[in-house]
Amino acid sequence: MSEQEIKVPDLGGADEVEVIELLVSEGDSVEAEDPILTVETDKASVELPSPGAGKIIKLTVKVGDKVKEGDVVGTMESSGDSGGDAGKEGSGTEDSGGESEPKAEEKPESKQEDETESKPAPKKKSGGSRKETVLVPPLDGMENVPVIEINVSEGDTIEADDALVTVESDKASMEIPSPFGGKVVKVLVAEGDKLSEGDKLLELTVAGDDGDEQDEQDDAPEADSGKSEEPEAKADEKEQDKEPAPQSQGSVYEPPSPGAKVHAGPAVRKLARELGADLTRIKGAGPKGRILKDDVQAYVKSQLQQAQQGSSVATGSGIPGVKLPDFSQFGDIQKEAMSRMMAVTAANMQRSWLNVPHVTQFEDADITDMEAFRKSQKAAGEKKGVKMTPLPFLLKACATALAELPQFNVSLDMERKEVIRKQYIHIGIAVDTPNGLMVPVIRDVDKKGLWELAAESAELAQKARDKKLKPAEMQGACFTITSLGGIGGTAFTPIVNAPEVAILGVSKAAMKPVWDGSEFQPRLMLPLSLSYDHRAVNGADAARFTSLLGQLLGDIRTLLL
Repeated sequence: MSEQEIKVPDLGGADEVEVIELLVSEGDSVEAEDPILTVETDKASVELPSPGAGKIIKLTVKVGDKVKEGDVVGTMESSGDSGGDAGKEGSGTEDSGGESEPKAEEKPESKQEDETESKPAPKKKSGGSRKETVLVPPLDGMENVPVIEINVSEGDTIEADDALVTVESDKASMEIPSPFGGKVVKVLVAEGDKLSEGDKLLELTVAGDDGDEQDEQDDAPEADSGKSEEPEAKADEKEQDKEPAPQSQGSVYEPPSPGAKVHAGPAVRKLARELGADLTRIKGAGPKGRILKDDVQAYVKSQLQQAQQGSSVATGSGIPGVKLPDFSQFGDIQKEAMSRMMAVTAANMQRSWLNVPHVTQFEDADITDMEAFRKSQKAAGEKKGVKMTPLPFLLKACATALAELPQFNVSLDMERKEVIRKQYIHIGIAVDTPNGLMVPVIRDVDKKGLWELAAESAELAQKARDKKLKPAEMQGACFTITSLGGIGGTAFTPIVNAPEVAILGVSKAAMKPVWDGSEFQPRLMLPLSLSYDHRAVNGADAARFTSLLGQLLGDIRTLLL
């Protein structure tokens, strides 16, 4: 017997990782490859295996601790027959004398081979490699998107999030990133191919930082999966026999407690991503509440059954459709398919209108002084190569109003009965393009100056018109501004871009007579239309919001306060 330190193996490039579960206790006996504890990296939960067979003497970490490669997490007393120890110093030969060698010869194809083969297993599981087939991720409902560029070649070594291919939809060109770092084995697509979610992109050889749980979930029936994976495989079989347990979870959902961890392996997480299932909503039927593939599939099945049995009425999809007549009886017609962008926009608008109780608040802002100041900056703008439009002033005013009235900077989770309060201010700007309406997002508006906002908004608008916006540049908005001022109109009622709770419509400014207390003065008035979700915002707050916008735009010096 000898004491041996249990160290964190190679984590496949991950730095510090958090311990989320201790799988053994002091005094427990373990076999080689038995999981000691579970850590969570950015992309997977990983079980760290025992380096050999023996007894756990001491554990030096607890749940919540951060560890990295080489850290000592415990001490164990190694037994003489631990995997791969035969023939080594201190492996039991002193007690048994020369009898150890005959034993090794008596079982050359059974225990000896198993033990010898088990020795490299930790390397495979924590620092080896595996082959992964990369699939096309969700494309916001789009299908058959053409590949316009292949960004990698066979033999290339890439990092996670490196661009693999570029595809072009009706509304943007976008790069599909790699979910793993590794070496490209084979590219499975060519330029001109049409891709949809779930199609195969390429094959990668990936460092095996999460190979252990991948083996547990996907390869448990195979002969080389090892003794340590049998308990979980048996647990999976037991859970498959318990039909009622996983299927019951879809009908009754209990929100997790704050800070609760999701216990699921990479294969289960991958399946959940492919099916669009939220793991935090799924109750695990595996050991210690671990979520199994059957749990995910049962949850998705139950949700589909609920939708088909009437819950669709609550979301508005149960409303009868409009039956169209045969228009050709009235005269000549021409039919054409909707573009993908038009179809997605139509679906989003219908969903928002049916689910959000809309109210619109109107206000006129006096921008006479603001326009005078803006025009005075024309020469400075020419030197900077930036055109100062009214939009940066609107962005700054809205950012200030969102900070002062944070009830506008939220989203509602009606299923969980939660209000999600955002601690950032990102604002979307609706851009009219030849291909339809697009909404790029300017991040951290409250932290940027007018010139920076002018440059960024102009750049994003041009990228929208050129169909070069990336998906990430159209996500994360807290609030949206849509302007028809360059076209005309006096007011309109924009549709809230859910899950945001408000949107500001801007119409064309016009010179109007305004009473100053003694006489009428000609003032340039800008019509504002604020549509809001009445579940999150009440009418008084909406009036305060538009009134504040009017004050800020009326005297831009207040933006500095």
